[in-house]
Amino acid sequence: MLAFVVVSHGEFANGVVNSSYMIFGPQQKVQTVTFKLDEEPQDLAQKLDQAVATFDDDDQVLFLVDLWGGSPFNAASRIVAEHNDRMGLITGLNLPMLIEAYTVRDKPIDEVIAHLEETGKIGIKHLELLQDSEEDELL
Repeated sequence: MLAFVVVSHGEFANGVVNSSYMIFGPQQKVQTVTFKLDEEPQDLAQKLDQAVATFDDDDQVLFLVDLWGGSPFNAASRIVAEHNDRMGLITGLNLPMLIEAYTVRDKPIDEVIAHLEETGKIGIKHLELLQDSEEDELL
């Protein structure tokens, strides 16, 4: 089973994981790591190491990170670079992406990453309301 480390600036990681549990139910092998305003990058790296240490040594681990190029991304990417045979990273974390990750966690990590890139994009939509005159034309 694929393990997840959900990483963000501030409390976003905790919030999105809690929301995902409300919708999909509690999940095993999910850790959250938050980077707080008063912390240094080395504090973040230590928290990421501690999160990974909760998993089995042979688990595949996917880091779901909020933003490309930020401190959470940089710290997690260093870990992935050292373990690229069993770890991966994807950014743009959102709730549809996380819920979908739970449904495909039995697949190989490369397939999951490709799938979640598409799911993340599909999860972004806008509401387009029709104008009254457009509704009349449809009738």
